[in-house]
Amino acid sequence: MTEGEPLIRWDWIASHLDEFAFRLGEHVELTVIAVGVGFVIAFALSLLILRAPRTEGPITAVTGTMYTIPSLALFALLIPYTGLTVVTAEIGLVSYTLLILVRNIVRGIRGVPADVREAAVGMGYAPREVLWRIELPLALAVIIAGVRLATISTIGLVTVTSLIGQGGFGFLILIGIQRFFTTELIAGAVLSVALAILADALLVLLQRRLTPWARAA
Repeated sequence: MTEGEPLIRWDWIASHLDEFAFRLGEHVELTVIAVGVGFVIAFALSLLILRAPRTEGPITAVTGTMYTIPSLALFALLIPYTGLTVVTAEIGLVSYTLLILVRNIVRGIRGVPADVREAAVGMGYAPREVLWRIELPLALAVIIAGVRLATISTIGLVTVTSLIGQGGFGFLILIGIQRFFTTELIAGAVLSVALAILADALLVLLQRRLTPWARAA
């Protein structure tokens, strides 16, 4: 940014709408893949914990350790094996969703009242039916809350993947810093925040639609 240059050049923004749309698609794609794959893995781990409680400690320890590793350090460890690729970005992003999702899935299912389970068993429900028809619907609000948190944190972390050639809106932030161009930097930051707010709002609406009993309560 040179002396006398405005903080934001609106003419530049107007001429780069296609670039913003492309980076939006990239950011959303990286986020959806990370949260989707993370949820599948976390759901499987959660079922393992619920069926074999002794596994909770080791699983929590591993996912907790992965969550605490700085993102840049994790990417640096992965690059020699997977290169500057989407795979590297997704491995890192998925690993940061696991602790959040596992905790919420387990907590949500464990929070189902015991008498409700007993009533379902008394009605002849098999264990699998109890899980899918009783426990998961009642735990849905807590599970979606975990998905919301994982999604928002992932949207923020996606910007860091710009350092390995990915990044969505993070690419705008990185290039803006390198060029000392505040318009591009601010655009990337504002759009990242706006995407996180929009994603959270959409997930809130989804939660209300899927759990009308919780809204009534």
